Amino acid sequence: MVTLQFLGAARYVTGSKYLLTANGKRVLFECGMVQGPREMSNRANRELGVDANIVDGVVLSHAHIDHSGSLPRLVKLGYRGPIHCTRPTADLAEVLLHDSASLQAADARHLSKRGIVYEPPYEERDVNQTVKQMRGHDYHERFEVVPGVSVEFFDAGHIFGSAMEVITVVEGGQTTKIAFTGDHGRKQTSILRDPERLPPVDALITESTYGDRAHEATPEINQQLGAIVREEMRDGGRILVPAFAVGRTQNLLFSLNQLIVRGEIPAQSIYVDSPMAAQTTRIMRAYPELYDEPTRKLLASGRDPFFFEGVRFVADAEESKSLNSVRRGIVISSSGMCEGGRILHHLKHSVGRREDCVLTVGYMAQGTLGRKLVDGHEQVNILGERYPVRCKVRSLLGLSAHADYRELLSNLGHLAAHARKVFVVHGEEAPALQFAAKLEAAGFREVLVPKHREVCPV
Repeated sequence: MVTLQFLGAARYVTGSKYLLTANGKRVLFECGMVQGPREMSNRANRELGVDANIVDGVVLSHAHIDHSGSLPRLVKLGYRGPIHCTRPTADLAEVLLHDSASLQAADARHLSKRGIVYEPPYEERDVNQTVKQMRGHDYHERFEVVPGVSVEFFDAGHIFGSAMEVITVVEGGQTTKIAFTGDHGRKQTSILRDPERLPPVDALITESTYGDRAHEATPEINQQLGAIVREEMRDGGRILVPAFAVGRTQNLLFSLNQLIVRGEIPAQSIYVDSPMAAQTTRIMRAYPELYDEPTRKLLASGRDPFFFEGVRFVADAEESKSLNSVRRGIVISSSGMCEGGRILHHLKHSVGRREDCVLTVGYMAQGTLGRKLVDGHEQVNILGERYPVRCKVRSLLGLSAHADYRELLSNLGHLAAHARKVFVVHGEEAPALQFAAKLEAAGFREVLVPKHREVCPV
Protein backbone atom coordinates (compact mmCIF):
# COMPACT_ATOMS: atom_id res chain seq x y z
CA MET A 1 0.00 0.00 0.00
CA VAL A 2 1.20 3.50 -0.87
CA THR A 3 0.93 5.79 2.18
CA LEU A 4 1.76 9.35 3.16
CA GLN A 5 2.66 10.46 6.67
CA PHE A 6 2.36 14.16 7.43
CA LEU A 7 5.30 14.94 9.71
CA GLY A 8 5.17 18.73 9.41
CA ALA A 9 3.15 21.65 8.04
CA ALA A 10 -0.07 19.73 8.76
CA ARG A 11 -2.65 22.32 9.91
CA TYR A 12 0.38 24.59 10.32
CA VAL A 13 2.60 26.48 7.90
CA THR A 14 6.28 25.93 8.66
CA GLY A 15 8.31 22.75 8.98
CA SER A 16 7.12 20.99 5.81
CA LYS A 17 7.85 17.26 5.95
CA TYR A 18 5.96 14.41 4.23
CA LEU A 19 6.98 10.74 4.19
CA LEU A 20 5.94 8.56 1.25
CA THR A 21 6.11 4.79 1.74
CA ALA A 22 5.92 2.46 -1.26
CA ASN A 23 7.50 -0.90 -2.13
CA GLY A 24 8.96 -1.02 1.36
CA LYS A 25 10.95 2.18 0.63
CA ARG A 26 10.56 5.54 2.34
CA VAL A 27 10.99 8.85 0.55
CA LEU A 28 10.93 12.13 2.45
CA PHE A 29 9.49 15.12 0.60
CA GLU A 30 10.78 18.33 2.21
CA CYS A 31 12.63 18.55 5.51
CA GLY A 32 11.86 22.03 6.79
CA MET A 33 12.51 23.84 10.03
CA VAL A 34 9.63 24.83 12.28
CA GLN A 35 9.55 28.57 13.00
CA GLY A 36 7.76 29.94 16.03
CA PRO A 37 8.08 30.14 19.83
CA ARG A 38 11.56 29.00 20.90
CA GLU A 39 10.60 26.07 23.13
CA MET A 40 8.18 24.61 20.60
CA SER A 41 10.39 25.12 17.56
CA ASN A 42 13.55 23.83 19.28
CA ARG A 43 11.79 20.60 20.25
CA ALA A 44 10.27 20.14 16.79
CA ASN A 45 13.57 20.83 15.02
CA ARG A 46 15.44 18.28 17.11
CA GLU A 47 12.78 15.56 16.84
CA LEU A 48 12.11 15.14 13.13
CA GLY A 49 9.44 12.49 13.58
CA VAL A 50 11.30 9.95 11.46
CA ASP A 51 14.42 7.85 11.98
CA ALA A 52 17.03 9.24 9.58
CA ASN A 53 18.46 5.76 9.08
CA ILE A 54 15.26 4.37 7.53
CA VAL A 55 14.87 7.15 4.94
CA ASP A 56 15.83 5.90 1.46
CA GLY A 57 15.55 9.14 -0.52
CA VAL A 58 14.81 12.85 -0.15
CA VAL A 59 13.17 15.29 -2.58
CA LEU A 60 13.16 19.06 -2.00
CA SER A 61 10.80 21.49 -3.75
CA HIS A 62 12.69 24.73 -3.03
CA ALA A 63 15.29 26.36 -0.83
CA HIS A 64 13.26 28.27 1.77
CA ILE A 65 14.24 27.26 5.30
CA ASP A 66 10.73 26.14 6.28
CA HIS A 67 11.16 23.47 3.58
CA SER A 68 14.92 22.78 3.61
CA GLY A 69 16.17 23.91 7.01
CA SER A 70 16.19 20.55 8.79
CA LEU A 71 18.08 18.67 6.08
CA PRO A 72 21.39 19.07 7.96
CA ARG A 73 19.69 17.68 11.07
CA LEU A 74 18.58 14.65 9.06
CA VAL A 75 22.14 14.23 7.78
CA LYS A 76 23.60 14.69 11.26
CA LEU A 77 21.33 11.90 12.51
CA GLY A 78 22.60 9.51 9.85
CA TYR A 79 20.97 10.04 6.44
CA ARG A 80 23.54 9.49 3.69
CA GLY A 81 21.42 9.19 0.56
CA PRO A 82 20.84 11.72 -2.23
CA ILE A 83 18.80 14.91 -1.83
CA HIS A 84 17.08 15.64 -5.15
CA CYS A 85 16.15 19.21 -6.18
CA THR A 86 16.52 21.61 -9.10
CA ARG A 87 19.98 23.01 -9.80
CA PRO A 88 19.12 26.58 -8.65
CA THR A 89 17.60 25.14 -5.46
CA ALA A 90 20.85 23.30 -4.71
CA ASP A 91 22.83 26.54 -5.12
CA LEU A 92 20.41 28.63 -3.04
CA ALA A 93 19.98 26.01 -0.31
CA GLU A 94 23.74 25.89 0.24
CA VAL A 95 23.71 29.62 1.08
CA LEU A 96 20.56 29.48 3.21
CA LEU A 97 21.63 26.43 5.21
CA HIS A 98 25.04 27.89 6.03
CA ASP A 99 23.28 31.04 7.18
CA SER A 100 20.88 28.97 9.28
CA ALA A 101 23.77 27.16 10.99
CA SER A 102 25.47 30.50 11.65
CA LEU A 103 22.30 31.98 13.18
CA GLN A 104 21.86 28.95 15.42
CA ALA A 105 25.46 29.19 16.64
CA ALA A 106 24.97 32.90 17.38
CA ASP A 107 21.73 32.12 19.22
CA ALA A 108 23.55 29.55 21.35
CA ARG A 109 26.24 32.10 22.26
CA HIS A 110 23.63 34.72 23.13
CA LEU A 111 21.67 32.30 25.33
CA SER A 112 24.80 31.07 27.10
CA LYS A 113 25.39 34.63 28.33
CA ARG A 114 22.01 34.37 30.06
CA GLY A 115 22.88 30.99 31.57
CA ILE A 116 20.71 29.03 29.13
CA VAL A 117 22.23 25.93 27.54
CA TYR A 118 21.14 25.53 23.92
CA GLU A 119 22.57 22.93 21.56
CA PRO A 120 21.85 23.82 17.92
CA PRO A 121 20.18 21.06 15.87
CA TYR A 122 23.20 21.09 13.53
CA GLU A 123 26.49 22.81 12.76
CA GLU A 124 28.48 23.99 9.73
CA ARG A 125 30.03 20.57 9.16
CA ASP A 126 26.55 19.05 8.86
CA VAL A 127 25.66 21.64 6.22
CA ASN A 128 28.83 20.81 4.30
CA GLN A 129 27.88 17.14 4.25
CA THR A 130 24.29 17.99 3.24
CA VAL A 131 25.52 20.00 0.25
CA LYS A 132 27.64 17.03 -0.88
CA GLN A 133 24.50 14.87 -0.98
CA MET A 134 22.46 17.25 -3.15
CA ARG A 135 21.68 16.20 -6.71
CA GLY A 136 20.54 18.95 -9.09
CA HIS A 137 18.03 18.28 -11.88
CA ASP A 138 16.45 20.29 -14.68
CA TYR A 139 12.73 20.90 -14.98
CA HIS A 140 11.02 18.00 -16.82
CA GLU A 141 13.98 15.69 -16.30
CA ARG A 142 12.36 12.55 -14.91
CA PHE A 143 14.59 10.76 -12.40
CA GLU A 144 14.32 7.72 -10.13
CA VAL A 145 14.47 8.37 -6.38
CA VAL A 146 14.17 4.73 -5.28
CA PRO A 147 13.07 1.65 -7.25
CA GLY A 148 9.44 2.17 -8.20
CA VAL A 149 9.35 5.89 -7.36
CA SER A 150 10.29 8.55 -9.91
CA VAL A 151 9.82 12.34 -9.94
CA GLU A 152 9.49 15.09 -12.55
CA PHE A 153 9.85 18.78 -11.61
CA PHE A 154 7.52 21.52 -12.91
CA ASP A 155 8.15 25.24 -12.43
CA ALA A 156 6.18 26.42 -9.38
CA GLY A 157 6.80 30.14 -9.94
CA HIS A 158 7.33 30.69 -6.19
CA ILE A 159 11.04 31.50 -5.94
CA PHE A 160 13.98 30.78 -8.22
CA GLY A 161 14.26 27.05 -8.78
CA SER A 162 11.03 26.22 -6.96
CA ALA A 163 9.27 23.12 -8.18
CA MET A 164 5.97 21.33 -8.15
CA GLU A 165 6.48 17.60 -8.37
CA VAL A 166 4.73 14.80 -10.19
CA ILE A 167 5.59 11.58 -8.39
CA THR A 168 5.06 8.28 -10.21
CA VAL A 169 4.77 5.22 -7.96
CA VAL A 170 4.73 1.70 -9.40
CA GLU A 171 3.73 -0.90 -6.82
CA GLY A 172 2.19 -4.32 -7.28
CA GLY A 173 1.69 -3.74 -10.98
CA GLN A 174 -0.29 -0.55 -10.38
CA THR A 175 0.84 2.97 -11.25
CA THR A 176 -0.16 5.91 -9.05
CA LYS A 177 0.63 9.51 -9.93
CA ILE A 178 0.78 12.10 -7.13
CA ALA A 179 1.24 15.84 -7.60
CA PHE A 180 2.77 17.98 -4.85
CA THR A 181 2.54 21.75 -5.22
CA GLY A 182 5.33 22.62 -2.78
CA ASP A 183 4.80 26.35 -2.37
CA HIS A 184 2.65 27.36 -5.33
CA GLY A 185 3.55 30.70 -6.91
CA ARG A 186 1.50 33.33 -8.70
CA LYS A 187 0.96 34.35 -12.30
CA GLN A 188 2.40 37.60 -13.61
CA THR A 189 4.77 37.97 -10.68
CA SER A 190 7.76 40.19 -11.35
CA ILE A 191 10.96 38.33 -12.26
CA LEU A 192 9.63 34.76 -12.27
CA ARG A 193 7.89 32.70 -14.92
CA ASP A 194 4.27 31.70 -14.29
CA PRO A 195 3.55 28.40 -12.51
CA GLU A 196 3.22 25.56 -14.99
CA ARG A 197 0.07 23.50 -15.53
CA LEU A 198 0.25 20.01 -14.05
CA PRO A 199 -0.76 16.86 -15.95
CA PRO A 200 -3.60 14.59 -14.69
CA VAL A 201 -2.79 12.76 -11.45
CA ASP A 202 -4.48 10.31 -9.07
CA ALA A 203 -3.79 12.32 -5.92
CA LEU A 204 -2.84 15.90 -5.10
CA ILE A 205 -0.97 17.38 -2.14
CA THR A 206 -1.57 21.12 -2.11
CA GLU A 207 -0.46 24.00 0.04
CA SER A 208 -3.12 26.29 1.55
CA THR A 209 -1.22 29.22 3.06
CA TYR A 210 -3.79 31.68 1.73
CA GLY A 211 -6.63 29.21 1.36
CA ASP A 212 -9.07 31.66 2.92
CA ARG A 213 -8.19 34.95 1.22
CA ALA A 214 -7.55 36.74 -2.05
CA HIS A 215 -4.59 39.01 -2.77
CA GLU A 216 -4.86 42.50 -4.13
CA ALA A 217 -3.71 43.11 -7.68
CA THR A 218 0.00 43.90 -8.15
CA PRO A 219 -0.56 47.44 -9.56
CA GLU A 220 -2.57 48.31 -6.43
CA ILE A 221 0.18 46.87 -4.23
CA ASN A 222 2.80 49.03 -5.94
CA GLN A 223 0.58 52.07 -5.44
CA GLN A 224 0.29 51.22 -1.73
CA LEU A 225 4.04 50.71 -1.48
CA GLY A 226 4.62 54.11 -3.07
CA ALA A 227 2.13 55.75 -0.70
CA ILE A 228 3.84 54.21 2.35
CA VAL A 229 7.27 55.40 1.19
CA ARG A 230 6.00 58.94 0.60
CA GLU A 231 4.26 59.01 3.99
CA GLU A 232 7.39 57.92 5.84
CA MET A 233 9.39 60.59 4.04
CA ARG A 234 6.92 63.18 5.36
CA ASP A 235 6.98 61.70 8.88
CA GLY A 236 10.77 61.71 8.99
CA GLY A 237 11.01 58.02 9.85
CA ARG A 238 12.46 54.94 8.24
CA ILE A 239 10.80 51.84 6.82
CA LEU A 240 12.01 48.53 8.20
CA VAL A 241 11.12 45.53 6.03
CA PRO A 242 11.62 41.98 7.29
CA ALA A 243 12.01 39.93 4.11
CA PHE A 244 13.30 36.54 3.09
CA ALA A 245 16.65 36.80 1.33
CA VAL A 246 15.43 34.65 -1.55
CA GLY A 247 12.47 35.89 -3.53
CA ARG A 248 10.86 38.59 -1.42
CA THR A 249 13.92 40.85 -1.24
CA GLN A 250 14.40 40.75 -5.00
CA ASN A 251 10.68 41.36 -5.68
CA LEU A 252 10.71 44.35 -3.34
CA LEU A 253 13.79 45.82 -5.03
CA PHE A 254 12.14 45.32 -8.41
CA SER A 255 9.00 47.19 -7.27
CA LEU A 256 10.97 50.04 -5.68
CA ASN A 257 13.05 50.40 -8.85
CA GLN A 258 9.87 50.65 -10.94
CA LEU A 259 8.42 53.32 -8.62
CA ILE A 260 11.63 55.36 -8.81
CA VAL A 261 11.92 55.06 -12.61
CA ARG A 262 8.30 56.19 -13.01
CA GLY A 263 8.89 59.12 -10.66
CA GLU A 264 6.29 57.95 -8.14
CA ILE A 265 8.84 58.04 -5.31
CA PRO A 266 12.16 59.90 -5.22
CA ALA A 267 15.46 58.05 -5.34
CA GLN A 268 16.61 57.35 -1.81
CA SER A 269 18.83 55.14 0.31
CA ILE A 270 17.79 51.49 0.29
CA TYR A 271 19.85 49.26 2.55
CA VAL A 272 19.74 45.50 2.01
CA ASP A 273 21.15 44.27 5.31
CA SER A 274 21.61 40.64 4.43
CA PRO A 275 24.85 39.19 3.05
CA MET A 276 22.77 36.20 2.08
CA ALA A 277 20.49 38.39 -0.07
CA ALA A 278 23.50 39.65 -2.00
CA GLN A 279 24.74 36.07 -2.53
CA THR A 280 21.37 34.75 -3.61
CA THR A 281 20.75 37.68 -5.96
CA ARG A 282 24.03 36.85 -7.72
CA ILE A 283 23.02 33.19 -7.94
CA MET A 284 19.76 34.23 -9.56
CA ARG A 285 21.70 36.16 -12.20
CA ALA A 286 23.37 32.86 -13.17
CA TYR A 287 20.05 31.42 -14.39
CA PRO A 288 18.69 33.99 -16.90
CA GLU A 289 16.50 31.35 -18.53
CA LEU A 290 14.33 31.28 -15.40
CA TYR A 291 13.40 34.98 -15.57
CA ASP A 292 10.10 36.01 -17.11
CA GLU A 293 10.23 37.73 -20.49
CA PRO A 294 9.85 41.36 -19.22
CA THR A 295 12.76 40.89 -16.81
CA ARG A 296 14.96 39.36 -19.53
CA LYS A 297 14.21 42.33 -21.76
CA LEU A 298 14.93 44.75 -18.90
CA LEU A 299 18.33 43.19 -18.28
CA ALA A 300 19.07 43.16 -22.02
CA SER A 301 18.41 46.92 -22.10
CA GLY A 302 21.18 47.49 -19.58
CA ARG A 303 18.94 48.28 -16.59
CA ASP A 304 19.50 46.22 -13.46
CA PRO A 305 16.39 45.83 -11.27
CA PHE A 306 18.43 44.73 -8.24
CA PHE A 307 21.72 46.64 -8.26
CA PHE A 308 20.66 50.23 -9.01
CA GLU A 309 21.58 53.68 -7.71
CA GLY A 310 20.70 54.11 -4.06
CA VAL A 311 20.80 50.39 -3.22
CA ARG A 312 23.50 49.37 -0.79
CA PHE A 313 24.07 45.73 0.11
CA VAL A 314 25.38 45.73 3.68
CA ALA A 315 28.21 43.27 4.22
CA ASP A 316 29.78 42.92 7.67
CA ALA A 317 28.28 43.11 11.14
CA GLU A 318 29.84 46.48 11.97
CA GLU A 319 28.29 48.06 8.91
CA SER A 320 24.98 46.52 9.93
CA LYS A 321 25.25 48.05 13.41
CA SER A 322 25.83 51.45 11.86
CA LEU A 323 22.33 51.27 10.38
CA ASN A 324 20.88 51.65 13.86
CA SER A 325 21.64 55.36 13.59
CA VAL A 326 20.00 55.65 10.15
CA ARG A 327 16.69 57.39 10.65
CA ARG A 328 15.45 57.74 7.07
CA GLY A 329 15.23 55.51 4.02
CA ILE A 330 14.41 51.82 3.68
CA VAL A 331 16.12 48.93 5.47
CA ILE A 332 15.40 45.43 4.12
CA SER A 333 16.68 42.65 6.36
CA SER A 334 16.07 39.00 7.16
CA SER A 335 14.64 36.83 8.54
CA GLY A 336 11.26 37.25 6.94
CA MET A 337 9.24 36.21 10.02
CA CYS A 338 11.49 38.12 12.45
CA GLU A 339 12.61 34.91 14.14
CA GLY A 340 16.36 35.54 13.84
CA GLY A 341 19.02 37.45 11.97
CA ARG A 342 19.85 41.13 11.73
CA ILE A 343 16.24 42.27 11.55
CA LEU A 344 15.96 41.73 15.31
CA HIS A 345 18.62 44.33 16.08
CA HIS A 346 16.94 46.86 13.81
CA LEU A 347 13.55 46.17 15.37
CA LYS A 348 14.97 47.00 18.80
CA HIS A 349 15.67 50.52 17.51
CA SER A 350 12.44 51.01 15.55
CA VAL A 351 9.46 49.43 17.33
CA GLY A 352 9.41 52.19 19.95
CA ARG A 353 9.59 55.08 17.45
CA ARG A 354 6.23 56.48 16.33
CA GLU A 355 7.72 57.93 13.16
CA ASP A 356 9.12 54.59 11.98
CA CYS A 357 7.23 51.91 10.07
CA VAL A 358 7.61 48.13 10.10
CA LEU A 359 6.36 46.88 6.73
CA THR A 360 5.62 43.17 6.43
CA VAL A 361 5.53 41.81 2.90
CA GLY A 362 4.87 38.12 3.44
CA TYR A 363 3.21 35.49 5.55
CA MET A 364 3.90 35.45 9.31
CA ALA A 365 3.35 32.09 10.99
CA GLN A 366 1.52 31.81 14.29
CA GLY A 367 3.77 32.45 17.29
CA THR A 368 6.47 34.33 15.38
CA LEU A 369 7.57 37.85 16.35
CA GLY A 370 6.42 39.07 12.94
CA ARG A 371 2.90 37.69 13.58
CA LYS A 372 2.76 39.40 16.97
CA LEU A 373 3.59 42.74 15.36
CA VAL A 374 0.96 42.21 12.65
CA ASP A 375 -1.62 41.18 15.27
CA GLY A 376 -1.08 44.44 17.15
CA HIS A 377 0.67 43.32 20.34
CA GLU A 378 1.45 46.36 22.50
CA GLN A 379 4.70 44.82 23.73
CA VAL A 380 7.01 42.26 22.15
CA ASN A 381 10.03 40.26 23.24
CA ILE A 382 13.17 40.89 21.16
CA LEU A 383 16.38 39.03 22.06
CA GLY A 384 15.17 38.41 25.57
CA GLU A 385 13.99 41.95 26.36
CA ARG A 386 10.52 43.52 26.31
CA TYR A 387 9.88 46.51 24.06
CA PRO A 388 6.75 48.66 23.70
CA VAL A 389 5.40 48.82 20.14
CA ARG A 390 4.78 52.43 19.12
CA CYS A 391 5.80 52.28 15.45
CA LYS A 392 3.36 51.88 12.58
CA VAL A 393 2.96 48.29 11.39
CA ARG A 394 1.79 47.86 7.80
CA SER A 395 1.29 44.75 5.68
CA LEU A 396 1.47 44.25 1.91
CA LEU A 397 0.38 40.65 1.53
CA GLY A 398 -0.09 41.12 -2.21
CA LEU A 399 3.68 40.87 -2.55
CA SER A 400 3.48 37.33 -1.23
CA ALA A 401 4.94 34.63 -3.46
CA HIS A 402 2.15 32.23 -2.40
CA ALA A 403 -0.94 31.89 -4.56
CA ASP A 404 -4.26 32.82 -2.95
CA TYR A 405 -7.24 30.48 -3.06
CA ARG A 406 -8.49 31.83 -6.41
CA GLU A 407 -5.08 31.37 -8.04
CA LEU A 408 -4.72 27.86 -6.59
CA LEU A 409 -8.15 26.84 -7.89
CA SER A 410 -7.40 28.38 -11.28
CA ASN A 411 -4.17 26.44 -11.71
CA LEU A 412 -5.25 23.18 -10.05
CA GLY A 413 -8.98 22.95 -10.81
CA HIS A 414 -8.50 20.88 -13.99
CA LEU A 415 -7.08 18.06 -11.84
CA ALA A 416 -10.53 17.41 -10.28
CA ALA A 417 -11.64 15.32 -13.24
CA HIS A 418 -9.03 12.64 -12.50
CA ALA A 419 -7.74 13.01 -8.94
CA ARG A 420 -9.45 10.73 -6.46
CA LYS A 421 -7.87 12.31 -3.35
CA VAL A 422 -6.56 15.69 -2.23
CA PHE A 423 -4.43 16.32 0.85
CA VAL A 424 -4.46 19.95 2.04
CA VAL A 425 -1.26 20.97 3.86
CA HIS A 426 0.93 23.99 4.64
CA GLY A 427 -1.83 26.15 6.05
CA GLU A 428 -3.05 27.03 9.50
CA GLU A 429 -6.10 25.01 10.47
CA ALA A 430 -8.82 27.54 9.58
CA PRO A 431 -7.45 28.46 6.10
CA ALA A 432 -6.71 24.79 5.35
CA LEU A 433 -10.26 23.71 6.23
CA GLN A 434 -11.78 26.59 4.26
CA PHE A 435 -9.67 25.74 1.22
CA ALA A 436 -10.69 22.08 1.52
CA ALA A 437 -14.33 23.17 1.30
CA LYS A 438 -13.52 25.26 -1.80
CA LEU A 439 -11.83 22.27 -3.43
CA GLU A 440 -14.90 20.11 -2.79
CA ALA A 441 -17.10 22.81 -4.30
CA ALA A 442 -14.80 22.83 -7.35
CA GLY A 443 -15.48 19.12 -7.95
CA PHE A 444 -12.65 17.32 -6.13
CA ARG A 445 -14.02 14.14 -4.61
CA GLU A 446 -12.24 13.18 -1.39
CA VAL A 447 -10.51 16.16 0.24
CA LEU A 448 -8.57 15.57 3.47
CA VAL A 449 -6.86 17.97 5.89
CA PRO A 450 -4.39 15.65 7.66
CA LYS A 451 -3.36 16.16 11.24
CA HIS A 452 0.25 16.18 12.48
CA ARG A 453 1.87 12.74 12.05
CA GLU A 454 -1.29 11.23 10.57
CA VAL A 455 -0.75 8.34 8.11
CA CYS A 456 -3.07 8.24 5.08
CA PRO A 457 -3.38 5.74 2.23
CA VAL A 458 -3.03 7.36 -1.19
